[in-house]
Amino acid sequence: MDSGSNTQPATRLERNQRGSSQSGMRAYNERLVLSLVRRHGALSKTDIAKMTSLSTQTVSVIMRQLEAEGLLLRGDPVRGKVGQPSVPMSLAPEGALFFGLKNGRRSADLVLVDFVGNVLAQRRKTYNYPSPHTVVEFTHTSIAEIMDGLSPDLRSRIAGLGIATPFRLWSWAETIGAPASVMDAWRTSDIRADIASRYDFPVYLQNDATAACGAELVFGEVQSLADFLYFYIGTFIGGGVVLNGSLYTGHTGNAGALGPMPVRDSSGSTRQLIDVASIVTLEQALEKNRMDSHSLWENPDGWNADPQILSKWIDDTADGLAQAIVAAASLIDFEAVLIDGWIPAAVRRSIVDATRNSLLELNLVGIDVPSINEGTVGPNARALGGASLPLSERFLLDRNAVLQGLG
Repeated sequence: MDSGSNTQPATRLERNQRGSSQSGMRAYNERLVLSLVRRHGALSKTDIAKMTSLSTQTVSVIMRQLEAEGLLLRGDPVRGKVGQPSVPMSLAPEGALFFGLKNGRRSADLVLVDFVGNVLAQRRKTYNYPSPHTVVEFTHTSIAEIMDGLSPDLRSRIAGLGIATPFRLWSWAETIGAPASVMDAWRTSDIRADIASRYDFPVYLQNDATAACGAELVFGEVQSLADFLYFYIGTFIGGGVVLNGSLYTGHTGNAGALGPMPVRDSSGSTRQLIDVASIVTLEQALEKNRMDSHSLWENPDGWNADPQILSKWIDDTADGLAQAIVAAASLIDFEAVLIDGWIPAAVRRSIVDATRNSLLELNLVGIDVPSINEGTVGPNARALGGASLPLSERFLLDRNAVLQGLG
């Protein structure tokens, strides 16, 4: 093994990552190299050849091409005891840039991220409810402002925009106190087409909580996990499902919605998870006690909520999550559950701890309980998930496609 090698024992995910030496598969092999470097960090051509069964010569050609395109950076040579020095290559942060738009029920966020996930710029708008016109105009204005601050070279490296949005927004009019006439506009609105009409880069769209789960896959610290369940606590709770290291979206794109799962509340009544574990539930509790709730939407680190009300919401949320986890684990043998959201880090930690405790109070006979952990991306997961859509589509492997190709 070369000195400076960053190889590790193959995980279940990587045992299915094999390269092809056929000339027609070059694009696949380039994605394979970029995916491995993203997963492991800086790698030499010898490292990648060992991981993929490609020849060292083939890998060298691919890495030189990716370096020429500005997608890989050459590191300092590392000399071993014998042979030629090993030259590690890493992702070039400015190799490609991506916009991510989170279209939410209370706010919209637009981020510009680089190839490794650093947020270079961000714009935010809060509102009582979203309208297509408001979100589209916010997006255009924010993109123009951000692009004006970029050099011509960086502007040329914008590779796409991804939109993370709740599906069927019109169905939430009553819950969020929005006029039905405004929300009905979402029935016929095509936000992806309306935004894409102004730009020469591609625009993608995905459910917001599913996109947040995708951000964990691309930018998070979950590289060793093959199967996990993901909860994102936003205005309404949602989530995602990861199987064999790939985001599973289902035939409608709404798999892992999670919010409709039935749970029992503290009174013993059966409700949907969305009614006990969403931020809007905390908002309603505060307003019922004539307390201001605006801080919930302005900044996830700046919540100003009554401690007693917040504590009860955390306990109720944890009880609901524990029941949902048991139901999900009865169907799929998940390795882990990740919990994240538009919530302060301390609140997220409390929810995770309380969920672990609530699980112990349930009947777990016949169930292998997955580990319960905090998400690693944080409040920006939905916007970053949007940005991950063009990144994944244009530069990374779809592991499900890899498995099918090997079949």
